Amino acid sequence: MSEGKIWTAALVVIGDEILSGRTQDKNIAQLASWLNVQGIRLREVRVVADVPGSIGDAVIAMIADYDYVFTTGGIGPTHDDITVDSIAAALGVGVVIHPDARATLERYYETRGGLTEARLRMARVPEGSDLIVNKMSGAPGIRRGNLFILAGVPHITAGMLDALTGTLEGGRPLVSVTIGGFVPESEVADLLGATEKAHVGVSIGSYPFFKEGRVGANFVVRSEDIGQAEACSNQLTAALEERGYAITAGGI
Repeated sequence: MSEGKIWTAALVVIGDEILSGRTQDKNIAQLASWLNVQGIRLREVRVVADVPGSIGDAVIAMIADYDYVFTTGGIGPTHDDITVDSIAAALGVGVVIHPDARATLERYYETRGGLTEARLRMARVPEGSDLIVNKMSGAPGIRRGNLFILAGVPHITAGMLDALTGTLEGGRPLVSVTIGGFVPESEVADLLGATEKAHVGVSIGSYPFFKEGRVGANFVVRSEDIGQAEACSNQLTAALEERGYAITAGGI
């Protein structure tokens, strides 16, 4: 682990089906959780259509700004799976059949009807890429430098992330402490800001809700150090209770 540096990542979610509302994306949450365990912060997410220029522009922009860039979607066997072609074009490299990917697919489909031309599309990678193991369906993910091209199907994405676990350099994962109460956040905004400012390396997120006919909020205190998070949470709890609010550890 590298002390001091905050490692960052971005995600490009690719697919007309996401933008149309036909499919609800689940990969943002699972990638964010997985990255945090690796000590990496997910800083940006873009959802783009199945348009080559949009995919390429998003990936190129993010590669310049973040330590790691992930994409999900568009690496299947059909004609509209254009992620590999779009990224290769944006990087200025060709698309090639990766020999190890082909061999993996040949083994996987040996008893499933054989390796057709459509299935062979899943062995195509931007030139210069390595593979990410996929134990779920055979078709591998793709790694090229700090870019990771993953499947869009959540359980397959999860398997690819599992294969990457422990292989990326990161820092310390964030830990969090949550408190909550029937506290209108507008009435304590000054307190939240002052408390966060008093604790270096700590952030406080405020998440309002409406329950039982009343407004309230849960406050999530985050830090790389659990002791700092707890100290900040304790101070915030005491200050809120001094103002007359009943506070529940763990949130409401």
